[in-house]
Amino acid sequence: QVQLVESGGGLVQPGGSLRLSCAASGSIFSIAAMGWYRQAPGKQRELVASISGGMITNYADSVKGRFTISRDNAKNTVYLQMNSLKPEDTAVYYCSMIWPANYWGRGTQVTVSS
Repeated sequence: QVQLVESGGGLVQPGGSLRLSCAASGSIFSIAAMGWYRQAPGKQRELVASISGGMITNYADSVKGRFTISRDNAKNTVYLQMNSLKPEDTAVYYCSMIWPANYWGRGTQVTVSS
C-alpha cells in the first residue's frame, strides 16, 4: 500500500509561483512513474506533468515552459514547481503514482487570483 500526501497549495496572484510537494510511503517510489494531475470546477481531471523512474518528463502543452516536475528519491518526494501562474491554473492538484501501481493523493487547492 502506498500513501501520497500533497502539500504546498494556496492562493497566489497571477504571475506568481508555488511549489507543490508529494511525499510517498513505500519502497517502490524510486522506480515508480509519478504524475501531477489537476481538476478545475466543471472540468475533467487532466495530466499536468509526469516523471518516470528514469527521470524522463512530460508536460501538458498548457504548462510547458512554466511548470517543472522533479523528484528526490532519497526523500520519496515528487515536486511540481509552478511559475508564471495564470488564473486558468486554478484547480485541485493531485499527486498520482502511475506505474507500477495506481495510487492517488487527496489533492491540494491552488487558486490563482488577484
